[in-house]
Amino acid sequence: MLPALLSLPGSLALASESTTDTRPTLAPDIRANEMNLKLQKGNFVAVPIPISNPTLDTGLVAGGAYFYGQTEEQKQVQPASMTAIAGMYTSNDSRVLAVAQQNYWKEDKWRFTGAIGAADLRLSLLAPAEDSGDESLDWRVDGGFFLARVSRRLLGNWYGGGFARLVDANQSLEFESGSVDFDTSDVLSIGVGLTVEYDSRDMPINTFSGRYAKIEGLFNDEAIGSNETYQSYSIQFRSYHELSSSFVLAWELRGCQRVGTVPLWDSCTIPLRGFSVTNYLGKSSFSGQAEARWRFSRRWGAVAFAGAGEIGTSFTGYRDRDTIGSYGAGVRFSVLPAKRVNVRLDFAKSRDDEAIHLSVGEAF
Repeated sequence: MLPALLSLPGSLALASESTTDTRPTLAPDIRANEMNLKLQKGNFVAVPIPISNPTLDTGLVAGGAYFYGQTEEQKQVQPASMTAIAGMYTSNDSRVLAVAQQNYWKEDKWRFTGAIGAADLRLSLLAPAEDSGDESLDWRVDGGFFLARVSRRLLGNWYGGGFARLVDANQSLEFESGSVDFDTSDVLSIGVGLTVEYDSRDMPINTFSGRYAKIEGLFNDEAIGSNETYQSYSIQFRSYHELSSSFVLAWELRGCQRVGTVPLWDSCTIPLRGFSVTNYLGKSSFSGQAEARWRFSRRWGAVAFAGAGEIGTSFTGYRDRDTIGSYGAGVRFSVLPAKRVNVRLDFAKSRDDEAIHLSVGEAF
């Protein structure tokens, strides 16, 4: 949960365009684009973004970015470097504040991303099955985080890089169980990792065609200051097919594995719609989903989606290795057609729950 918020400044990442590289950037240069929600003065741009989901309830992400100047030659081969700040507040009293930096060098051959911030999340999750059945536990996670990532173009659409991550999190969660192999105490997690990516997407924010694959490993170790030694592995693959000028079929597969005594906030999840992600936390997960996207006017569109996932070595002991389905439909409104930036409103239903999701950008 908390590591995912390292990308909060990416809420400003409405789109990204580059003549030589279509990988996602933290914040696109939208200074010259018309957008009603945008506040701009010179090289500084601020954008408010409403959000709603069953994990954090309803709230607002507000952020701003300063874009550094470029020569005409640099504009043709790489995005603008920038410094960004973003804050989030939701109706369940969760809050996040983060500052981020992104730089590009050598005609976009090298990239750097850094983020530092603090979060205070008010969550809920099911108690372990042997303790209290379906009783909900209040779970508060607060602390600071830091991320630094360097990547380099290797060959064609292939990229490789390394990163370091620090999360110092305090947890408020009390229960007694001898069968849960997760660390529910206050945890300092320090790790280093490697990433390999393949990206041929035409535009990351709302892809019509192309492929994206990513394999990542993160190694947290007491030898470098972490409270626990554990490993995190993830893999994902996405494929996009433009079947006509107004219809796109997209699908993705994801896998997650944790090895060792893992902090509860760093668990694997099932990243589907229709339920709170804290309902299913475990040491492994696998999921897949597909989405049909139809644009019936310049600004309006509709989607239908379905997916399924399962969790392994579940924290709650609830539906361990049981298939959890999700399906639903939604509408799209383009706030920035030139960049394919959509506000999405989805209604999703799962095996045990249903939920409304409001956000900017596609689900995947």
